[in-house]
Parts: sequence; C-alpha cells; structure tokens
Amino acid sequence: MTTLFLILIGIIILMCIWLNNVSSRIGIPALLAFIVLGMLFGNNGIVPLRFEDHAFAKEICTVALVFIMFYGGFGTRWDSAKPVVREATLLSSLGVVLTAGLTGLFCHYALRWGWVESFLLGSVVSSTDAASVFSILRSKKLGLRNNTAPMLEMESGSNDPFAYMLTALMLSIMNGQATGLGIGWMLFAQLAFGAGCGVGIAKLATWVLERFRIKGEGYDSLFILAVAVLSYATADLIGGNGYLSAYIVGIMLGNSEFPGKKALVNFFDGITGLMQVLIFFLLGLLARPALLHRAILPALAIFAFMLLVARPLSVMGILTPFRKYAFKQQALVSFVGLRGAASIVFAIMAMTDNPLVQNDIFNIVFCLVLISISLQGSLIPWVARRLDMVDANADVMKTFNDYSEGTQMQFGSIDIAADSGWAGRKVMELGLPKNVLLALVLRSGQRLIPRGDTVLLPGDRVIVVTKTFEDTQTYLVEKKVKKGGKRDGRTIGETAGEGLVLLVRRGEEEIIPSGDTLLHNGDTLVILKAK
Repeated sequence: MTTLFLILIGIIILMCIWLNNVSSRIGIPALLAFIVLGMLFGNNGIVPLRFEDHAFAKEICTVALVFIMFYGGFGTRWDSAKPVVREATLLSSLGVVLTAGLTGLFCHYALRWGWVESFLLGSVVSSTDAASVFSILRSKKLGLRNNTAPMLEMESGSNDPFAYMLTALMLSIMNGQATGLGIGWMLFAQLAFGAGCGVGIAKLATWVLERFRIKGEGYDSLFILAVAVLSYATADLIGGNGYLSAYIVGIMLGNSEFPGKKALVNFFDGITGLMQVLIFFLLGLLARPALLHRAILPALAIFAFMLLVARPLSVMGILTPFRKYAFKQQALVSFVGLRGAASIVFAIMAMTDNPLVQNDIFNIVFCLVLISISLQGSLIPWVARRLDMVDANADVMKTFNDYSEGTQMQFGSIDIAADSGWAGRKVMELGLPKNVLLALVLRSGQRLIPRGDTVLLPGDRVIVVTKTFEDTQTYLVEKKVKKGGKRDGRTIGETAGEGLVLLVRRGEEEIIPSGDTLLHNGDTLVILKAK
C-alpha cells in the first residue's frame, strides 16, 4: 500500500511540473491548473483519494504558509522597497482592515449575512497573495514605473499577518471567547510578540551566519529552513503573530550580507513554489464540485465588489494623501490585489475552528480564489500596459534579493610560483593591463583584499577580474552612493575598508576603478567581500 501511495505522489508531482510548463505556454496561471488537478483526484474525481480531514489540511497549509510568508520577506530587496516602505506598510495593515470592513458591509447588506460572519469572510479574503505577485513580476519581467513593483512586493509579502489577526479575532467573537480587554490584549500580543520574536531571531541567526562557517553542501539552506520554522513557532507559542515573525525574519536575513545568498533565494523560491502547489492541490481535493453551483454567485458578487469597490477605495484612500501617485498607478496597485494561498488557509481555519458558520465560506473562497487567479492573474500585464505603467528600461529583477549576486562580473585565478615575475613584487608594480583588476589574494587559507603596496609571495593564489571564478566564501554586494553620504564626493581610496570596489556603474557607463576614482551621487558600486 505504501509503495502504491508513493507512486501516486510521484505521478501527481510530475503532472504538476508538466502542467506548469503547459500553463505558461498557453497563458493559463499554473495555480489554476493545480486546483483542477486536485479536483481530478478529489472525492468525485477520476482517482478519488477520499480526503476530507479539514483539520489535518489546516495544519499542512499553516506550515506551507509559513514558508510563503518567510520568502515574501527573504526575496524582497530592502534598498528597492525603502522608498515606498510607508505606503506599503499602510497598504498591508490599514489597507487590509479597510478591505475586510468594506467587504463585510457588502456581505451583510447585499447578501444578508449576519454581522460577525460577514466580517469573518471579509477578513479571510482581505490579504493579497505574495507568491503570485512575485511569480507574475518575475516570469513576465514586468518593470513598472514609480517604484510600483517594490510597493506591490512588500505589501503582498507583509499583509497576511494582519488578515490572520482579523480572522482570529472574528473567530474568537463567534465562539463567544472575546471580551473588550481580551481583544485588546490579543491585538497587542499578536503585534508586539510577533515583531519582537522576528527581530530577535533574525539578529541571532545573522550573528551565527557572520561568525560561524556552516560546513557541508546544502546545510546553510537547512539552517535557514530551521530559522524560518522557529520564527513562526516561537512567536505562536507565546501568543504572538507567527506569520509576522516569519516575515520579519525573512526580510532581515534576506537583506543581510553573507555568502551563498543567491542560492538560498533560489532554494526558497523552489520551496515556496512547492508549498503553493501543495495548498492549491489540497484546495482541489477538499472542494465539492456538487456544491460549487451554490457558491459561484455569491463568490462572483464578492469578487466584483472587491475588485471594483473595496480594493480601489482602500488603495486610493491610503495613497492619495501622499500626492505623488497618479490615478493610473493607484488603479494598477488596486488591480494587482490577487487572492490566493492565505485566503485558502484562513477559510480552512474558519471551517475547523467554528463549525457553526451558516454560509459555505470554504466553497465561496474556493470560487473567489479561482476567479481571482484566472482573471486578474492573466490580465495584470495587459492592464499594466493599458495604464501605461510599464517601464521598458526598468529591471524588475533588481527588486529581488538574488539580483546583486547575479552580476556579470567574471573572475580568474593565477598561482604565483617562486620563479614568477609577480613573486616578491607590490601590486602597484605589476603593470596590469587596462580593465584588469587584482581583486583577492589567497594565502595559507586566508583571504586578503590587496592594496597597491601589498607584496605577492610565492604560493599565493591571485584572483583577477577576467574569467569565471567560483568561491562561496567571497561574494558581491551592491551599494548606492547617496547624496551627502560618506562616499559622495570622495575617492575610493578615502573610503576603503568595507571591501574592494570592483565596478562603478555611472548611468550607462561601467568603470573599472582605481584608488583615486572619484565617486558621485547616484553611482552604484559592486563590492567584493571576503568572509
């Protein structure tokens, strides 16, 4: 029996991979294909798995959402998000509350639901889906004007904790466990303990990464994986918001400097994709096609209201006071309000934590997510072009944390023999060819960043910028020269000590620098560091 079960799992995974490739060619969102695949293996499908354990599904989806939340932070580049952090934070907090409230009012007055259940549904679907937004921006290479991409990434990555908090609050009210003091304490604990655990765990993990070398191929990935799990579990154990903690740990680690970060971003990109497949496949397994005809109309009504009223009012109410966001930009931010994995997890939570729910919230959310992914997900590139928000010169990959190590700098290595013409000579005496820079000296297990008066010794291995050289203990970072900052108007020699500047990007020009290269506001420095 176990063998047959493993064969079935393998077949399902292969089918998911195949559907992902097919969907990208024909323009159908892959997550929609995973839902359909789940329905085909559901109770009424061609190979019925008889899966009806919603409580077990909730636990699986909770773990999956932890990794999605962690990656939402880990993949976000802080330098790109920083200019819009206020707007993104307001959208992910106040925006979620406004969206949930307006949707709840619609459910009560238009659909005639009870007050508490109306706001429960609004809370469940109030957040946007980070993994879907990341996937669309990256796969379509959708560069957007006026910092729109980092705003969308940070908002979608950080708003699930607030939707979870609202959902938990409405469930406690429905179960008769909420008091005024209790609600106040729950909100305080969720935010304070969640944020506190996130910051503390992130700083501890960063300290370990900076001071200890994790030996063994792939064990650094396991270390970060364990940190992600602990970030959620520790906060949840003491009453904090585990999803908020996971996001904070993700964004702090993702924007720390340590070797091999690019591989970790790719690793968690794959993990997040797997978790999304799992959640949407489970959604398909749990769905009851025979009941969907009763859920489709209220789902369509709620979706239309959120798309045309709730989301636009929330976005415009928050962004308009800043006076720097045109209507077209606000319209695009509003449209990219995809409902996805988090809404599914919270809908399952509503079913398992309160069996007295009068309306079929799960199947309504199922239909709503299906419509959102298939319609909005497919139309985002088209809408962006129609609103003239696409910037052909913008590289959306710069908003993700794997960009800086994706630079096209190339390295080569030269071993210094005893009879070499370089042995015993200073770097400044070598007469290096134009556009060739000596970047690193490997000497008896040490890594030295050379200066002009560094003397090369027999047995040294010299790394020069010329051909490919791979070393997980050296890594590249990018730094921007800011107006009035410590580098602005000074030479590289005057600001030495942080690492070796390999390249200066100035507009369209790329400069191989020397110690007397003068830096200007707006320059981008590619810096080599050694652990």
